[in-house]
Amino acid sequence: MNRKQAGIVHSASFTSWQSSLAPLLDASGLAGLLPGPERPILIKPNLVEALPPPITTPAPLVAALIAWLRAHTSARIIIGEGSGAMAYETEHAFAVLGYTEMARSTGVELADLNQAEAVRLQSAQCRRWPEMHLPRLALDSFLISVPVLKAHSMAGVTLTLKNMMGLVPPAFYRSGRSWKKSAFHHRLQEAIADLNRYRTPDFTLLDATVGMPEAHLWGPSCDPPVGILAAAADPVAIDAYGATLLRRDWRQIGHIRALHGELGQAEPLQIFP
Repeated sequence: MNRKQAGIVHSASFTSWQSSLAPLLDASGLAGLLPGPERPILIKPNLVEALPPPITTPAPLVAALIAWLRAHTSARIIIGEGSGAMAYETEHAFAVLGYTEMARSTGVELADLNQAEAVRLQSAQCRRWPEMHLPRLALDSFLISVPVLKAHSMAGVTLTLKNMMGLVPPAFYRSGRSWKKSAFHHRLQEAIADLNRYRTPDFTLLDATVGMPEAHLWGPSCDPPVGILAAAADPVAIDAYGATLLRRDWRQIGHIRALHGELGQAEPLQIFP
Protein backbone atom coordinates (compact mmCIF):
# COMPACT_ATOMS: atom_id res chain seq x y z
CA MET A 1 0.00 0.00 0.00
CA ASN A 2 1.21 3.47 -0.92
CA ARG A 3 1.61 5.63 2.20
CA LYS A 4 -0.37 8.36 0.46
CA GLN A 5 -3.40 6.06 0.60
CA ALA A 6 -3.12 5.27 4.32
CA GLY A 7 -6.29 6.02 6.23
CA ILE A 8 -8.26 6.94 3.09
CA VAL A 9 -11.64 5.40 2.29
CA HIS A 10 -13.92 6.36 -0.59
CA SER A 11 -17.65 5.81 -0.17
CA ALA A 12 -20.75 6.23 -2.29
CA SER A 13 -24.48 6.00 -1.69
CA PHE A 14 -25.91 2.94 -3.37
CA THR A 15 -28.46 3.28 -6.15
CA SER A 16 -27.46 0.40 -8.45
CA TRP A 17 -24.33 -1.66 -9.08
CA GLN A 18 -23.65 0.01 -12.40
CA SER A 19 -24.43 3.63 -11.51
CA SER A 20 -22.78 3.62 -8.07
CA LEU A 21 -19.72 1.46 -8.67
CA ALA A 22 -17.97 3.12 -11.61
CA PRO A 23 -17.79 6.64 -10.10
CA LEU A 24 -16.61 5.15 -6.80
CA LEU A 25 -13.78 3.19 -8.42
CA ASP A 26 -12.82 6.16 -10.57
CA ALA A 27 -12.57 8.38 -7.50
CA SER A 28 -10.64 5.75 -5.53
CA GLY A 29 -7.72 5.77 -7.96
CA LEU A 30 -7.90 2.02 -8.60
CA ALA A 31 -6.98 2.51 -12.26
CA GLY A 32 -3.56 3.80 -11.24
CA LEU A 33 -2.95 0.80 -8.99
CA LEU A 34 -3.74 -1.93 -11.49
CA PRO A 35 -0.84 -4.09 -12.67
CA GLY A 36 0.34 -4.54 -16.21
CA PRO A 37 -1.30 -7.19 -18.41
CA GLU A 38 1.27 -9.80 -17.42
CA ARG A 39 -0.03 -10.02 -13.83
CA PRO A 40 -3.50 -11.50 -13.25
CA ILE A 41 -6.19 -9.89 -11.13
CA LEU A 42 -7.74 -12.14 -8.49
CA ILE A 43 -11.18 -11.08 -7.22
CA LYS A 44 -11.90 -12.58 -3.79
CA PRO A 45 -15.59 -12.41 -2.76
CA ASN A 46 -16.96 -13.76 0.50
CA LEU A 47 -18.71 -17.06 -0.29
CA VAL A 48 -18.17 -18.69 3.08
CA GLU A 49 -21.34 -20.77 2.58
CA ALA A 50 -23.80 -21.19 -0.29
CA LEU A 51 -26.21 -18.73 1.32
CA PRO A 52 -27.71 -15.68 -0.40
CA PRO A 53 -26.67 -12.04 0.06
CA PRO A 54 -26.25 -10.18 2.35
CA ILE A 55 -24.48 -13.20 3.87
CA THR A 56 -22.38 -13.53 0.73
CA THR A 57 -21.05 -11.17 -1.95
CA PRO A 58 -23.65 -10.61 -4.71
CA ALA A 59 -22.60 -11.91 -8.13
CA PRO A 60 -24.01 -8.79 -9.88
CA LEU A 61 -21.60 -6.61 -7.87
CA VAL A 62 -18.65 -8.69 -9.01
CA ALA A 63 -19.96 -8.60 -12.59
CA ALA A 64 -20.05 -4.79 -12.43
CA LEU A 65 -16.50 -4.78 -11.06
CA ILE A 66 -15.36 -7.00 -13.92
CA ALA A 67 -16.96 -4.66 -16.47
CA TRP A 68 -15.10 -1.71 -14.94
CA LEU A 69 -11.81 -3.62 -14.91
CA ARG A 70 -12.22 -4.65 -18.54
CA ALA A 71 -12.46 -0.95 -19.45
CA HIS A 72 -9.15 -0.24 -17.66
CA THR A 73 -6.91 -3.27 -18.16
CA SER A 74 -6.30 -6.25 -20.41
CA ALA A 75 -5.06 -8.37 -17.50
CA ARG A 76 -6.45 -11.85 -16.96
CA ILE A 77 -9.27 -11.80 -14.39
CA ILE A 78 -9.97 -14.69 -12.01
CA ILE A 79 -12.62 -15.04 -9.31
CA GLY A 80 -11.20 -17.10 -6.47
CA GLU A 81 -12.65 -18.36 -3.21
CA GLY A 82 -12.15 -21.20 -0.77
CA SER A 83 -15.46 -21.94 0.93
CA GLY A 84 -15.43 -22.91 4.59
CA ALA A 85 -18.46 -25.20 4.28
CA MET A 86 -18.26 -28.71 5.70
CA ALA A 87 -20.69 -30.44 3.35
CA TYR A 88 -19.61 -29.28 -0.12
CA GLU A 89 -16.81 -27.77 -2.17
CA THR A 90 -16.46 -24.20 -3.42
CA GLU A 91 -17.81 -25.05 -6.87
CA HIS A 92 -21.19 -25.68 -5.24
CA ALA A 93 -21.22 -22.17 -3.77
CA PHE A 94 -20.16 -20.77 -7.15
CA ALA A 95 -23.09 -22.52 -8.83
CA VAL A 96 -25.78 -21.77 -6.25
CA LEU A 97 -24.84 -18.10 -5.88
CA GLY A 98 -24.75 -17.34 -9.60
CA TYR A 99 -20.99 -17.15 -10.06
CA THR A 100 -20.71 -20.07 -12.47
CA GLU A 101 -23.16 -18.52 -14.91
CA MET A 102 -21.76 -15.02 -14.37
CA ALA A 103 -18.20 -16.21 -15.04
CA ARG A 104 -19.37 -17.93 -18.22
CA SER A 105 -21.14 -14.81 -19.47
CA THR A 106 -18.25 -12.48 -18.65
CA GLY A 107 -15.48 -14.81 -19.80
CA VAL A 108 -13.56 -14.92 -16.53
CA GLU A 109 -12.12 -17.92 -14.72
CA LEU A 110 -13.23 -19.44 -11.43
CA ALA A 111 -10.68 -20.87 -9.01
CA ASP A 112 -11.31 -23.00 -5.93
CA LEU A 113 -8.57 -21.71 -3.65
CA ASN A 114 -9.07 -24.70 -1.35
CA GLN A 115 -7.68 -26.89 -4.13
CA ALA A 116 -5.08 -24.53 -5.63
CA GLU A 117 -1.34 -25.13 -5.50
CA ALA A 118 -0.07 -23.89 -2.12
CA VAL A 119 3.24 -22.29 -1.24
CA ARG A 120 4.91 -22.63 2.17
CA LEU A 121 5.94 -19.30 3.71
CA GLN A 122 7.70 -18.46 6.97
CA SER A 123 8.00 -15.33 9.11
CA ALA A 124 9.63 -14.98 12.53
CA GLN A 125 7.41 -11.91 13.05
CA CYS A 126 4.31 -14.10 13.15
CA ARG A 127 3.70 -15.86 16.46
CA ARG A 128 0.39 -17.52 15.64
CA TRP A 129 1.44 -18.64 12.17
CA PRO A 130 5.27 -18.71 11.96
CA GLU A 131 4.61 -20.94 8.97
CA MET A 132 1.81 -20.31 6.49
CA HIS A 133 0.56 -22.13 3.39
CA LEU A 134 -1.17 -19.96 0.79
CA PRO A 135 -2.21 -20.41 -2.84
CA ARG A 136 0.46 -19.39 -5.32
CA LEU A 137 -2.32 -17.71 -7.30
CA ALA A 138 -3.07 -15.33 -4.41
CA LEU A 139 0.59 -14.43 -4.08
CA ASP A 140 1.17 -13.86 -7.79
CA SER A 141 -1.99 -11.85 -8.51
CA PHE A 142 -3.22 -8.33 -7.82
CA LEU A 143 -5.74 -9.17 -5.11
CA ILE A 144 -9.07 -7.35 -4.94
CA SER A 145 -11.13 -8.31 -1.89
CA VAL A 146 -14.92 -7.89 -2.14
CA PRO A 147 -16.34 -8.60 1.34
CA VAL A 148 -19.77 -7.80 2.70
CA LEU A 149 -20.51 -5.78 5.83
CA LYS A 150 -21.11 -8.24 8.67
CA ALA A 151 -20.63 -8.64 12.38
CA HIS A 152 -19.07 -11.87 13.64
CA SER A 153 -19.77 -13.66 16.92
CA MET A 154 -16.10 -14.47 17.54
CA ALA A 155 -14.06 -11.97 15.49
CA GLY A 156 -16.30 -8.96 16.15
CA VAL A 157 -16.55 -8.15 12.45
CA THR A 158 -15.85 -9.98 9.23
CA LEU A 159 -14.72 -7.49 6.59
CA THR A 160 -11.68 -7.47 4.31
CA LEU A 161 -9.00 -8.67 6.74
CA LYS A 162 -11.04 -11.69 7.79
CA ASN A 163 -12.08 -12.29 4.18
CA MET A 164 -8.51 -13.46 3.61
CA MET A 165 -9.36 -16.66 5.48
CA GLY A 166 -10.84 -17.89 2.22
CA LEU A 167 -7.29 -18.14 0.90
CA VAL A 168 -6.07 -20.79 3.32
CA PRO A 169 -6.15 -24.46 2.19
CA PRO A 170 -8.12 -26.92 4.35
CA ALA A 171 -5.32 -29.45 3.95
CA PHE A 172 -3.39 -27.35 6.49
CA TYR A 173 -6.10 -25.47 8.41
CA ARG A 174 -8.93 -27.93 9.02
CA SER A 175 -9.08 -29.54 12.47
CA GLY A 176 -10.80 -32.90 12.47
CA ARG A 177 -14.08 -33.04 10.55
CA SER A 178 -15.28 -29.53 11.36
CA TRP A 179 -15.47 -26.57 8.96
CA LYS A 180 -12.63 -26.22 6.50
CA LYS A 181 -10.70 -23.39 8.20
CA SER A 182 -11.34 -24.51 11.79
CA ALA A 183 -7.73 -24.17 12.99
CA PHE A 184 -8.32 -20.42 12.90
CA HIS A 185 -10.74 -20.63 15.83
CA HIS A 186 -7.78 -20.98 18.16
CA ARG A 187 -6.49 -17.45 18.94
CA LEU A 188 -8.67 -16.13 16.13
CA GLN A 189 -7.69 -12.46 16.33
CA GLU A 190 -3.97 -13.27 16.20
CA ALA A 191 -4.58 -15.80 13.43
CA ILE A 192 -6.32 -13.22 11.21
CA ALA A 193 -3.62 -10.64 11.86
CA ASP A 194 -0.80 -13.04 11.00
CA LEU A 195 -2.56 -14.23 7.85
CA ASN A 196 -2.70 -10.65 6.60
CA ARG A 197 0.98 -10.17 7.36
CA TYR A 198 1.60 -12.84 4.73
CA ARG A 199 -1.07 -11.66 2.27
CA THR A 200 -3.38 -8.71 2.65
CA PRO A 201 -5.56 -7.29 -0.15
CA ASP A 202 -4.11 -4.85 -2.65
CA PHE A 203 -7.53 -3.19 -2.87
CA THR A 204 -10.92 -3.64 -1.22
CA LEU A 205 -14.44 -3.03 -2.47
CA LEU A 206 -16.80 -3.31 0.50
CA ASP A 207 -20.46 -4.13 -0.06
CA ALA A 208 -22.18 -2.22 2.73
CA THR A 209 -25.44 -1.91 0.85
CA VAL A 210 -27.33 -3.96 3.48
CA GLY A 211 -25.21 -5.12 6.42
CA MET A 212 -25.65 -7.77 9.11
CA PRO A 213 -25.34 -6.27 12.61
CA GLU A 214 -25.32 -9.41 14.78
CA ALA A 215 -23.62 -12.34 13.05
CA HIS A 216 -22.19 -13.49 9.72
CA LEU A 217 -24.42 -16.49 8.93
CA TRP A 218 -27.68 -15.76 10.72
CA GLY A 219 -29.76 -13.02 12.29
CA PRO A 220 -31.33 -9.82 10.99
CA SER A 221 -30.08 -7.48 8.33
CA CYS A 222 -29.47 -3.84 9.13
CA ASP A 223 -32.75 -1.94 9.27
CA PRO A 224 -32.71 0.37 7.45
CA PRO A 225 -30.07 -1.00 5.06
CA VAL A 226 -26.76 0.85 5.29
CA GLY A 227 -26.90 1.73 1.59
CA ILE A 228 -23.18 2.28 0.96
CA LEU A 229 -20.41 0.99 -1.27
CA ALA A 230 -16.88 1.73 -0.08
CA ALA A 231 -13.42 1.27 -1.55
CA ALA A 232 -9.84 1.61 -0.31
CA ALA A 233 -6.28 0.48 -0.90
CA ASP A 234 -5.79 0.49 2.89
CA PRO A 235 -7.30 -2.72 4.36
CA VAL A 236 -7.04 -1.50 7.95
CA ALA A 237 -8.78 1.78 7.16
CA ILE A 238 -11.71 0.17 5.37
CA ASP A 239 -12.17 -2.37 8.18
CA ALA A 240 -12.15 0.40 10.78
CA TYR A 241 -14.71 2.27 8.66
CA GLY A 242 -16.82 -0.88 8.29
CA ALA A 243 -16.71 -1.48 12.03
CA THR A 244 -18.04 2.05 12.53
CA LEU A 245 -20.92 1.35 10.11
CA LEU A 246 -21.80 -1.62 12.32
CA ARG A 247 -21.52 0.60 15.42
CA ARG A 248 -18.47 -1.26 16.64
CA ASP A 249 -15.30 0.30 18.06
CA TRP A 250 -12.36 -0.88 15.94
CA ARG A 251 -10.14 -0.69 19.04
CA GLN A 252 -12.14 -3.61 20.44
CA ILE A 253 -11.50 -5.72 17.33
CA GLY A 254 -8.20 -7.48 17.98
CA HIS A 255 -7.04 -8.01 14.41
CA ILE A 256 -7.76 -4.41 13.37
CA ARG A 257 -6.05 -3.08 16.47
CA ALA A 258 -3.01 -5.31 15.88
CA LEU A 259 -2.53 -4.18 12.29
CA HIS A 260 -3.19 -0.46 12.84
CA GLY A 261 0.06 1.34 12.09
CA GLU A 262 1.54 -1.78 10.49
CA LEU A 263 -0.50 -2.70 7.41
CA GLY A 264 -2.65 0.42 7.39
CA GLN A 265 -4.16 3.21 9.40
CA ALA A 266 -7.39 2.93 11.39
CA GLU A 267 -7.24 6.54 12.53
CA PRO A 268 -7.44 9.28 11.63
CA LEU A 269 -9.64 8.28 8.72
CA GLN A 270 -10.36 10.42 5.70
CA ILE A 271 -13.71 9.49 4.16
CA PHE A 272 -14.39 10.78 0.65
CA PRO A 273 -16.64 12.33 -0.43
